[in-house]
Amino acid sequence: MKKYAQLYRTELLEQVIPFWEQFSVDKVYGGYFTCLTPEGTVYDTDKFVWLQARQIWMFSKLYNSLESRASWKAMAKNGIEFLEKFGRDEGGNWYFSLDQKGKPLIQPFNIFADCFAAMAFGEYYKVEGDETYAKIAFDTFQNILERQHNPKGKYNKKYPGTRNLQDFALPMILCNLALELEHLLDGKQVEELTDAVIDLIMNQFYDAKTGLVYENISSTGKFVDSFEGRLINPGHAIEAMWFVMNVGLKRKDQQLVNKAEEILYQQLENGWDETHGGIFYFMDSKGHPPEKLEWDQKLWWVHLETLVALAKTYAFNQSPKAEAWFRKVHDYTWNHFRDPANGGEWYGYLNRKGEILLDLKGGKWKGCFHVPRALFEISRTLENI
Repeated sequence: MKKYAQLYRTELLEQVIPFWEQFSVDKVYGGYFTCLTPEGTVYDTDKFVWLQARQIWMFSKLYNSLESRASWKAMAKNGIEFLEKFGRDEGGNWYFSLDQKGKPLIQPFNIFADCFAAMAFGEYYKVEGDETYAKIAFDTFQNILERQHNPKGKYNKKYPGTRNLQDFALPMILCNLALELEHLLDGKQVEELTDAVIDLIMNQFYDAKTGLVYENISSTGKFVDSFEGRLINPGHAIEAMWFVMNVGLKRKDQQLVNKAEEILYQQLENGWDETHGGIFYFMDSKGHPPEKLEWDQKLWWVHLETLVALAKTYAFNQSPKAEAWFRKVHDYTWNHFRDPANGGEWYGYLNRKGEILLDLKGGKWKGCFHVPRALFEISRTLENI
């Protein structure tokens, strides 16, 4: 397995990161372009705050954890200055999108922009040590905690009281975000928050009877037999499991790591497409027609996050099962999402048969994050076996 470490590291440093360095920088107004063709041509100049933040975090992480390259610091700085100036409203909430010059386009309805902004400023603080960035990260994090039970606030379209649901995405992200910002937070707060979200993930969203992790459950933690309640997202659940593993490894809690591994395999075995290979995007827990019409697409991040989880599992226990699944998912992912013709960033969207559905390298939902983060995490994990 260690042979994969160099493969993933080379792909990160010689293909993927150079692509974003060459094509994504807006040298006129700051920030990054994310809507890029296979050749790196910009096809839309709107700037999506969560993708801006993710790219800041990625280059800051590389600078802090891999090598103190001046070019990586400059890349992160180009984004951090743009977001610091244009990214928030007067209440400190982060907009969803901006135009090229930084004028707001879409209101701060989505708390995930805040989550990734907190990650970005928290990681960039390690680059320069300017307390301004630490304060932005800390204040944003506290705002997230205040909004977590009603994250969309006044932008929530749902009628109150009839079917109150809580969704999986926020506790999943908070599990990781608490560790990302540990250097800025009180240790007791980190422990209490991770305890709470792990309980939610492992004991409420996860249903031991079915072996599934649901995307939405009732406000009291119960299964809701509806489109939303039956919705399964294997990639989300698997990504969450490596977040939980990180907490378990940090705490030296082998029982928690083992439980996360068990849940990981259940989601992977349920989500694998036995006909065409790859992992389904969405599923219905009872086998009904899924709510999401794109349910059978194969997405880049789902497979890459699965590889991260399997690499961490293998590094923990050298399980033959983890190795076998890693090789299987690796082969599918590298044969279908990687672009051997143009190099650089990978494709993101395939149809069920594994054929390219959209040939973009970046867009409104795909930026400089899942591919390089996975390559970084996997190479580092396997190097340290």
